[in-house]
Amino acid sequence: MKKPRLIAAVAAAALIPLALAGCSGSGSSSGSAKSLTIEDYFTSSYNPIYNKCAKQLGITLKINHVAGAGLISKVLQQASSKTLPDVLMLDNPDVQQIAESGALSPLSDYGLSAKGDVPAVEKANTYKGKLYGLQPVTNSIALYYNKKLLSAAGITPPKTWDELRADAKKLTKGSTYGFAMSNINTYEGTWQFLPFMWGNGGDEKNIDTTATTEALQFDLSLQSDGSMSKSSVNWAQADVNNQFIAGKAAMMINGPWQLPALNAAKGLEFDSVPIPTKTGSPTVAPLGGEAFTVPETGNKASMTTAGKFVGCLNTSKMQTYNAGVTGNVPTNIVASKAWGASHPQVASFVTTVQTARARTGELGPDWPKAATKIYTAVQLALTGKATPAAALKQAQSQSQ
Repeated sequence: MKKPRLIAAVAAAALIPLALAGCSGSGSSSGSAKSLTIEDYFTSSYNPIYNKCAKQLGITLKINHVAGAGLISKVLQQASSKTLPDVLMLDNPDVQQIAESGALSPLSDYGLSAKGDVPAVEKANTYKGKLYGLQPVTNSIALYYNKKLLSAAGITPPKTWDELRADAKKLTKGSTYGFAMSNINTYEGTWQFLPFMWGNGGDEKNIDTTATTEALQFDLSLQSDGSMSKSSVNWAQADVNNQFIAGKAAMMINGPWQLPALNAAKGLEFDSVPIPTKTGSPTVAPLGGEAFTVPETGNKASMTTAGKFVGCLNTSKMQTYNAGVTGNVPTNIVASKAWGASHPQVASFVTTVQTARARTGELGPDWPKAATKIYTAVQLALTGKATPAAALKQAQSQSQ
């Protein structure tokens, strides 16, 4: 979960079944392909990962990195013009929507499964009983803390809501807030609120419940205490990270993709733990990360080779290599635990993804509607326009 997505465009496209027989591909119509096209929203830093599998398969690659905000609209255009790439990377909440359009082929066609991966991977990438994507690595969010500030205050990292609230109050001094998170009116705001909602038993099918009200009330209490800045309603996750690095927040919720910036911050000593829950039970956080899929290009040779390529990316060995390049967590349970043991900075994320939940696990392609309701309610409550209960009731009743 790093970039916003064009859900509206996807939803519109989901209504258009795609007839893709005879689409262009990079291989011959039979046998095996010697080259593949790949499309993602990464940067060239990801290329060494691709090149390792290309070398293993004896093929060449044409890699097309596009802007994250433009990927889905581009995919839809390519589907219409029958110019889909051989291998397509998607943010995992988009997989079911694109699969619904008919643009993807089931990975069982290539003998692939999510066996051995954390459970949420299969749920996120399965549509109507068929697996369409595999995630070599994943991520989630955790509670980072400033070791010096907590040590000076005699505080150990919190495990419950009560501890988090008390610690945040104690750590709030001068221009430093005790706690920071993103409550922005985008999917990032929803993403950061989910551990509180899900961890308290809330559910996206109906957010107008006591469990979700309690979660939103807790979020509001941190602001009411003065422990969380009122500006959090305007902060994206990068802004939250900047506050933490600048010493203006003693604790923050964020992901492992911030580690390069955190490690580069001079004098900053930090660590992270799973996000506290009301009772100290295991955190239920959203599953992040991108999936690799094989589009229905109509070129069977290319699709077969693309299936082998996706399978190569998802081997335990390549997952571990990928984690080293990207800073994420291998999705294979055994590989992830080994990775966490040897890389303490991501240990909290390794723990969190074991019990992570797929955002599309319950509602599938309708998830964006629920996500919009959730961040709308958070905004209404934190800006004082409605009580948490009224905000959730109002947001739940809105139609999209």
